[in-house]
Amino acid sequence: MRNEVRKLRLARGLSQAQLGAVVGVSRQTINSIEAERYTPSLPLALSLGRFFQCKVEEMFHVDGDTTHG
Repeated sequence: MRNEVRKLRLARGLSQAQLGAVVGVSRQTINSIEAERYTPSLPLALSLGRFFQCKVEEMFHVDGDTTHG
């Protein structure tokens, strides 16, 4: 699953640790999400969406999904 978390985080000038603290996970979890080695749980994805003020489907893209760009 591709995602825009790194781009959104950097646009806010945050470190992985800072973002993790905001949404209640470790820096390593944020790193794994950004590296696309870990797909976050729905509650975590929703927390990220609320923080970045965007829809989850704008942040995360399922491979092969042609409806999102």
